[in-house]
Amino acid sequence: MVTTHITTTSRSVDLITASTAVEAARAALTEGENRGLAMSISVFNALMIEVAYIHGDGATPHSAETCRRKAQTAASTRRATGWMNADLAITLPMASGNLLTNVGGGFPIRFNGVFVGAIGVAGGTVEQDIEVSRAALRAIGADAIE
Repeated sequence: MVTTHITTTSRSVDLITASTAVEAARAALTEGENRGLAMSISVFNALMIEVAYIHGDGATPHSAETCRRKAQTAASTRRATGWMNADLAITLPMASGNLLTNVGGGFPIRFNGVFVGAIGVAGGTVEQDIEVSRAALRAIGADAIE
């Protein structure tokens, strides 16, 4: 099972399972290692709760927060990071207490069009982070993100 469904009195939400989140993080770690990169990976569910995190061997300390911010931004906006115009890219992080970012490498996770969470990868160049995130999405069978 890749997702779980919860219902509260106010809404119904589909969530990535912990095991699938861990699988995505491991896939990103392996992809990064295969490229010679030391990476940090974070996976949040649709409720903005971090359900998986890996700080790869040799990953820099700041990559820990960067990957979380990428995942939080993708989970919050349900869009890949890197889409904001210059004004929003400056004001949104300030308005959110620096929890959101426009740096590429964060992607929403969807299965059959249903949003269930997000992944953020940090440790390489922006392009490498994006490629590793996409590889992780493919590895878990998530919808492709253009």
